[in-house]
Amino acid sequence: MSAAAPIRYVIRPARPEAHLFEVSCAVAQPDPAGQRFSLPAWIPGSYMIREFARNIVSLRAEAGGKAVKLEKLDKHSWRAAPVAAGKTLTLHYEVYAWDLSVRAAHLDQTHGFFNGTSVFLAVEGQLASPCLVDIQPPPATAAKGWKVATALPRAAGERGAAKAYGFGLYRAANYDELIDHPVEMGRYTLAHFEAGGVRHDIVLTGRHDCDTARLAKDLERVCNWQIELFGAPAPMDYYAFLTLIVGDGYGGLEHRASTALIASRGDLPWPGMKGLPDGYKTFLGLCSHEYFHTWNVKRIKPAAFTPYDLSQENYTRLLWAFEGFTSYYDDLALVRSGVLPAEDYLGLLGKTVSAVLRGPGRLKQSVAESSFDAWTKYYRQDENAPNAIVSYYAKGSLIALALDLQLREASTGKRSLDDVMRLLWRRHGQTGQGVAEDGIYAAVAEIGGDALAAWLRKTVEGTDDLPLARLLKGFGVGYKGEAAAAPVLGAKLAGSGEVKLANVYDGGAAQAAGLSAGDVLVAVDGLKAGSVAAVEAMLARRQPGERIELHAFRRDELMRFELTLAAAPAESIKLTLADKPTPAARRLRKGWLGA
Repeated sequence: MSAAAPIRYVIRPARPEAHLFEVSCAVAQPDPAGQRFSLPAWIPGSYMIREFARNIVSLRAEAGGKAVKLEKLDKHSWRAAPVAAGKTLTLHYEVYAWDLSVRAAHLDQTHGFFNGTSVFLAVEGQLASPCLVDIQPPPATAAKGWKVATALPRAAGERGAAKAYGFGLYRAANYDELIDHPVEMGRYTLAHFEAGGVRHDIVLTGRHDCDTARLAKDLERVCNWQIELFGAPAPMDYYAFLTLIVGDGYGGLEHRASTALIASRGDLPWPGMKGLPDGYKTFLGLCSHEYFHTWNVKRIKPAAFTPYDLSQENYTRLLWAFEGFTSYYDDLALVRSGVLPAEDYLGLLGKTVSAVLRGPGRLKQSVAESSFDAWTKYYRQDENAPNAIVSYYAKGSLIALALDLQLREASTGKRSLDDVMRLLWRRHGQTGQGVAEDGIYAAVAEIGGDALAAWLRKTVEGTDDLPLARLLKGFGVGYKGEAAAAPVLGAKLAGSGEVKLANVYDGGAAQAAGLSAGDVLVAVDGLKAGSVAAVEAMLARRQPGERIELHAFRRDELMRFELTLAAAPAESIKLTLADKPTPAARRLRKGWLGA
């Protein structure tokens, strides 16, 4: 049986000023009954239907220089009419690329970026066929100094094969690999380091004053620690941090040998920077999170994702483990690798605990339900989200913490969540076998016993708060709640030119008074509500139990409310290292934090 002919793609940033990529897809052996094509409706790692096909501006087919009829079958699928045997069927189309995010495609005169799910049509019935991609430069007027950055392998041995960081021919073993390697092109800054014997590139697009040597040094330590956690060799032979620098932004999306990131300019380290500013901690945590996904979700993945069905939602109740456990390890990797002091780590952990406890939705939705409903709730949050949902990222990370602490204490430090992750890696990551919906419980039972697995199941499927104060005490970590001194409205305020109620919390004073999300505050006791800071300053001068008069617009109608201020119901949790931990607590803490 002859090998399948490769699917050949060409992509060119033809009109940067109009944000248009020109793409072609050539099929040497089209289906004799009529070849079907489709574009994914979502991208793995971002659990929301995004309808990428809506950005296809024009589409035509030809074979042997003659037009071929195309029939649109649904929102993202087409079928070409049959062509004569031996003829190559080629689709030509334009893709509008103006989504400044890590999920889709973006093109202008400064750079180009795309995920394969946004630009490469799938050839139905030939998804296992090899793919060749010719990444071409933009018009000469824009192309000066442009380079290509991607983990997609260069097509060595093929005519026109790309050179390092160059335009030209790249290859993928199949369609799944093709769409799992985002591409950045433009004039970027390049830095690199080695971890686990693997070259890692840091690609920075956009204006910045980054101390790339400091960034590379810190990321090298973090990546080395993660590789050692799972065991060498690393599951890739090259890795790229593709980072778009903007004035204000944050986001990341994992891929098998790279990550696409958006970061605020001020979050990067700068020459002469002392210590670890909060913004830099945030950026390092983001890099660590996406890198950990190289193992946990890209290779250890739910059975529901093996394989992905990119035409519709893929439901699983396990995102609390794949995103939540990753969220636990992202900052833990910083402290365990020596990049972050233990005190700073506990500060970050305290903020996560506080954020979870402030959300009324945690008492109504379990993290298992939150995982399953990610498609319709977590990724489509509205003004009532804090009252209705819990983050499987944040609470999932606290469940991982509680599980890790229990494993360590019960075994006097001989077992931990690290052992669970390594078991999952051997059993699922290295074999490609997806994790069943009860697979995490089975792994925990194997490492820590049936009772702990039963606790985990109850916790994941329930809404109880976690006993973190008790668990942390055994590790010499203090847990203290500090209530806010000022009374509260029971609402989240937002806005710059106006003060809007972004969220109104269940059971709070604002809700009791009749205020609603979207209301715009005009005055507090007859004084102008000029800014969020101004309103907060007014509240700081009051006491719980005092009554105030509010005027607010709801749509275009001015309304008056009387509100009784309440004491802050949620505490800010502060975690500290105990001054005189017991020897047992000191040993456990050292094993946990590495310090």
